[in-house]
Amino acid sequence: MPRKTRSRTSRAVAPSKGGRPWTFYVLATLFALYVAALYGPMLCIYILSFQDVRGGLVFPVKGFSLHWFVELVTQARTGDVKGAFDRSIRLAAVVTVLTVVVSFLAGLAFRRRFPGDRIVFTLMIGSLVAPGLVLGIGVGLLFNAAGLETNWYTSALGAQLSWTLPFGVLVMFAVMSRFEKVWEEAARDLGATRWQTIRLVMIPVLAPGLVAVGLFGFTLSYDEFARTLQTAGALNTLPLEIWSMTLNITSPSLYALGTVTTIVSFVIIVASLGTIAWMQKRRARRQSGS
Repeated sequence: MPRKTRSRTSRAVAPSKGGRPWTFYVLATLFALYVAALYGPMLCIYILSFQDVRGGLVFPVKGFSLHWFVELVTQARTGDVKGAFDRSIRLAAVVTVLTVVVSFLAGLAFRRRFPGDRIVFTLMIGSLVAPGLVLGIGVGLLFNAAGLETNWYTSALGAQLSWTLPFGVLVMFAVMSRFEKVWEEAARDLGATRWQTIRLVMIPVLAPGLVAVGLFGFTLSYDEFARTLQTAGALNTLPLEIWSMTLNITSPSLYALGTVTTIVSFVIIVASLGTIAWMQKRRARRQSGS
């Protein structure tokens, strides 16, 4: 009986004539369909954004030029794209810094149990449950009740932090769980103070994780729409500007803006991943040298 069982199992997983099992080709086909569904619409936008002045919103492509990219910065028909882009970048930068700092401090605080820690944790991630649009309306109403004006650098900042901080805290908890306490104890045995231990031991070791938290904060803030819609005030961020362009602009300049924002996002992601890889290699060299 054992021999028959082994022979049946070997026939079930036996490779095909091409050297791979049939399940490989099924999974490869599913993955190819997934990639096509994910990047196909984006590829269409990229292609249509490089049309000349005769171009429209649908295929076929008419000519090739950078006309619609130039029109983005002229503001003749596209609105305040440069201003919206500048506001989104600055807002995302502030959100990134605050997300990294608060998430790191929360990670330090939750290394030990304390009374009410579950309640605090539930309150921290509770905003993930609330719909973004409803939460944005609540932040706007809170500012109005306090007699404060809503704008992109105060009320929109608070609304976006309610979205980025829970993700940052969850990622930081995962990063903190991999930190060995013996490193901290060794630093204290060598006479390091609490601050020196954090600055010279914990932060360098956790640096790749901190970069990952910052990347989460930046990308979530950069394209946040629902929470910013009711809190940005009179000046739009880039997602709000793109949304307003869909209402009154019928030209490939909208596609050109999508191409530019995608390039910026990919550059930031690649730079962050490169920074993490560089930190890990540097840490490995130091460990091998010691």
